[in-house]
Amino acid sequence: METLADLTEEYRRRFSSQASYRSSVWKVLIDGFFQKLVGSSAAVLDLGAGWGEFIGQVQAQQKFAMDLNPDCCRYNPTGVSILLQDCSTPWALPAESLDVVFTSNFLEHLSDKDAVRRTLLQAYRALKVGGKIICIGPNIALLHGRYWDFWDHHVALTDLALAEILELCGFRVTVRLPAFLPYSMSQGWTPPVWMLRCYLRLPVVWPLIGKQFLVVAEKMETDTGGGAKGQLH
Repeated sequence: METLADLTEEYRRRFSSQASYRSSVWKVLIDGFFQKLVGSSAAVLDLGAGWGEFIGQVQAQQKFAMDLNPDCCRYNPTGVSILLQDCSTPWALPAESLDVVFTSNFLEHLSDKDAVRRTLLQAYRALKVGGKIICIGPNIALLHGRYWDFWDHHVALTDLALAEILELCGFRVTVRLPAFLPYSMSQGWTPPVWMLRCYLRLPVVWPLIGKQFLVVAEKMETDTGGGAKGQLH
């Protein structure tokens, strides 16, 4: 079983040499795409926040970062409330307190499909009616065996599979792109950020290069006490 020490060391080995580059990439992604989805007055939770490249740079009224990695506390900037916890257990947030849950390259790291489902039910509980969850992740349908190049990938996901479980949890999917961003910033191609700016302006090329899906879903109705269409445990 993976320990917190393993998690911390994996993250440091994988990303420490590219920390500055990753921060620059997220700045471009936020300014060029995600800020308009989030809105500057929102209460936002970054699920699997890591070192806070997204939550530290997005404009929002309230910012929360959730992760098990103790380095989340070390690297996330002032003004971000840290929730150092297992995301598949009850969140330390009131019901209907968030406008946006954002997660990137995280759900595939959970232990199994049931952990993904329980996490999404917690997101549903914490979101306001009309709130949204924004999910980016590697699409196994496009990556095939390369998906397993990372030791801590446990759950194989496609855009269709994620859309289905989101709907089973009570969400309405509003955006589903099988191919959105290139695969990885820890292996292989690390293009100059100016190329990424151009890429974001040319969605016609996304299916040619993108290996990560983008799925956005909304909470459409008030929780009546039983979670969404599933059950919270």
